[in-house]
Amino acid sequence: MRALITGVGGFAGGHLARYLCRHTDLTVFGSVFFEPERYTHLHELGLTLRRVDLRDEHAVEELLDEAAPDMIFHLAAQAFVPESWDDPWGTLENNIRAQLNILHTLARLDARPRVLVIGSADQYGAIRPDEVPVDESHPFRPDSPYSVSKIAQDMLGLQYYLSHGIPVVRVRPFNHIGPGQNKRFVAPAFASQIAAIEAGKADPVVYVGNLEARRDFTDVRDVVRAYYLALTRGRPGEVYNIGSGKAHSVRELLDLLLSLSPVAIEVRQDPARMRPVDVPVVICDAGKLRRDTGWEPAIPFEQSLRDVLAEWRAKMGVG
Repeated sequence: MRALITGVGGFAGGHLARYLCRHTDLTVFGSVFFEPERYTHLHELGLTLRRVDLRDEHAVEELLDEAAPDMIFHLAAQAFVPESWDDPWGTLENNIRAQLNILHTLARLDARPRVLVIGSADQYGAIRPDEVPVDESHPFRPDSPYSVSKIAQDMLGLQYYLSHGIPVVRVRPFNHIGPGQNKRFVAPAFASQIAAIEAGKADPVVYVGNLEARRDFTDVRDVVRAYYLALTRGRPGEVYNIGSGKAHSVRELLDLLLSLSPVAIEVRQDPARMRPVDVPVVICDAGKLRRDTGWEPAIPFEQSLRDVLAEWRAKMGVG
């Protein structure tokens, strides 16, 4: 059988490719936005990489024709929420049009691979503390252009299942962390600063945003395993939350990383790192995913942070 991962060069995409190549007998194709040569971390896996702008419907058709996938993991997206405020249309166009091209081309060609559509916990938006944990029936309250784009992707997936019979499974992952994540996100943002301080490349100060927000963090390696199980064992037309069911504050995340460092480090708040909207607490109810697929998270929060810090220490040359 053959699998296509769009956005395989991204954070979750690389981990999913590694999981599929090491734990299944699938022949794996992947689409990337830049030249395949730059994705050196993927070359050892033996998958086929193609550079494709998924906003180009003709290019999407050529990709689907070559890959002839039995399953599609559609991970390609603009995933950084602050960027969606700076360039809302860029986020909406990228996230909606790319997926629409895939689904519309499948419908036009009468192809019916299983398709995983990646939504986000951000679709639920302004969650009140008395509403957690959040299950899939929770109303949408989008509070960023990014969350609007994810609602559109989610609903397009449902629409093409209902109108064309494409076996789409939708997922809404909550925050995920782990090695390989861009340092624009909170765990690598802190870890990269700590590693730079340990390497003597920065003053002993870590700059932070809101430390009181509490989030449901799941290791990306557990998340991509959930993607595979959702697509292969989940029910087409259904939607599944993915998360640990536990909340950790950003302060707790920072304190744990600081506790792993032998250096005395000052913490300073940076107004530029504050979001226009920040929900106080988010906790996932992933009961449906557990019941339908048997998935359980396996990697502890502390181990995820140790691995993130170890990655940045290696990058900074810290022994």
